[in-house]
Amino acid sequence: MIDLHSHLLPGVDDGSPSVARSAAVLKRFADQGVECVVLTPHLTASRAAAAQFEKHASLLEELRAAVPGGPALRLGWEIMLDEPNVDLRARHLSLGESAAVLVEFPRVAVPARAAVELGRIRASGLVPVLAHPERYWGCTPEKVEEWRAAGAVIQMDVASLGGRGTIAATSRALLAEGLVDCFSSDNHGDSRSLASARDWLLEQGAPAHAELLTRTNAHRLLNDEQTLPVPPLRRPGGMLSRLGGLLRR
Repeated sequence: MIDLHSHLLPGVDDGSPSVARSAAVLKRFADQGVECVVLTPHLTASRAAAAQFEKHASLLEELRAAVPGGPALRLGWEIMLDEPNVDLRARHLSLGESAAVLVEFPRVAVPARAAVELGRIRASGLVPVLAHPERYWGCTPEKVEEWRAAGAVIQMDVASLGGRGTIAATSRALLAEGLVDCFSSDNHGDSRSLASARDWLLEQGAPAHAELLTRTNAHRLLNDEQTLPVPPLRRPGGMLSRLGGLLRR
């Protein structure tokens, strides 16, 4: 498995507070079969020029030394699009120095010209990977189709799938329409893991979905290859209850 979205670079945002906490999570990831993790601290587009790449590179080496034999670690950012028309082409802003860049919208509301901004990023030669659309107020399959048409790749958080409520319902709707390209843990030094989603998909008899959503498309993004289509996933509603149990383990 490959995890494109995590907050395990210690002490730099609201994620893991220490090397020890991050190392414990990464050792668990390795045991579960995670082969690569991209560390994506928060950054606003308006502050992209001041991104502390050298500091983060130093922390990356410290973390690698703490988990010998653990997953391969790469640097990236989760960039909030708080300001339009920002040049994000600097290689250190991307996911593992690929052409893919992880972006998110402000939580209070999706920008009115969201598709235009995603299209601008794509036209600049980058692949915008939109983080957790299911969490944005007012997100619908129709909006996600518009963002995909603009050139965005859709990344869903595994924790969004379990339980009840609007976020879980939106997650279910997006999967049912085949509008999700990859899963990520969005781990902040906690128990979230791609393994829960992989195991759930395997239990549902959907090994092809498990491979595409937890490894293949992430691998292709990091290697500057086009993602592969993920078929619609329509299953009885009770399967989400089972996933909720896996997430709470």
